[in-house]
Parts: sequence; structure tokens; C-alpha cells
Amino acid sequence: MPHKYAIEIIYSDEDEGFIAVVPELPGCSAFGVTEEEALREVKVAVSLWLKTAREEGRAIPEPAYS
Repeated sequence: MPHKYAIEIIYSDEDEGFIAVVPELPGCSAFGVTEEEALREVKVAVSLWLKTAREEGRAIPEPAYS
């Protein structure tokens, strides 16, 4: 199931790769050597973030852009 959360991808000189962040989901981010890899990895991170939040009974924010 696709998620509608905004994803920001930035290049990190320090890490020599791309960091993908989902601002609406605190702590949800991923790294990739390429933008495409960072995007793939953050999609996995979003799924895991949502699954964990459901299991723990935490509130899940609605996507800002749906």
C-alpha cells in the first residue's frame, strides 16, 4: 500500500550520500548512496515506522498532502 507522506531527500557531504527524511514521522529517515536508493530505503522505513506505531498503540499522523 503506497503511503502519502512527504519525503525530503538531501545530499550529505559528511556521509557522502543521500538522506531521505519523512518530516511527519519523527525519527523516520534512511540513507542511500544514490537518491533512488535513499528513496527505496525510506519507503521501507515508513512501513516499519507505521507498523511499530500501530503495535505500540501510538498516534499516527495523517499525511499533510493526501
